[in-house]
Amino acid sequence: MQITFRDKKYELKANVTARDAIKKIGLDPESVLVVVNGKLVTDDVVLREGDEVKLVAVVSGGAEEQGCRGAEENFSPALPLPCSPASV
Repeated sequence: MQITFRDKKYELKANVTARDAIKKIGLDPESVLVVVNGKLVTDDVVLREGDEVKLVAVVSGGAEEQGCRGAEENFSPALPLPCSPASV
């Protein structure tokens, strides 16, 4: 089974959980999201031979970062902004 993270490809045996596969390639399971066959999945999913597995780095930051400026335009007033103290 092949796992892709950024520009690197890793070959692993199938029938392991995504969490175990992430650890085997030396990454922190809390630092990536798992996409199997185009669908976001939890890290307890068992990866099978033939699955297309991609890992996506989780990006986070504070409210001072550019990604939070103007965020209020895209969210409902009833919900806290993802970069507001209420959402932390």
